[in-house]
Amino acid sequence: MQVECEKIMPLLDYIKIDKAVVACHFKCPVSKKKIVSTVAFEPYDGKIVLSWKDYLLHPLKSYNRYLHTPIVIYSQECEKSIVLKAFKQVASAFIWDENLQLYRLKEL
Repeated sequence: MQVECEKIMPLLDYIKIDKAVVACHFKCPVSKKKIVSTVAFEPYDGKIVLSWKDYLLHPLKSYNRYLHTPIVIYSQECEKSIVLKAFKQVASAFIWDENLQLYRLKEL
């Protein structure tokens, strides 16, 4: 299922961030039912390069550099965003409605 970010944003009800996981609550605009998807809290998708000298000579600075790296909850270039990862986990529960031009929960 090819997903476009601007089409899934109306489904997003709220996001709860804990230490280890991010819970994205998606709400069907038609039935008003909610579905929750949890993904691992991944602070940074890139690579942080710290040498052994950094650890040895500047341990606090090295720790803070790793700890305070950015995360992407949502962005226009959302291929790596947490919201998109969460939606992909529950995407099978949704279908695209051509008449309404939105995603909605599948009928049971």
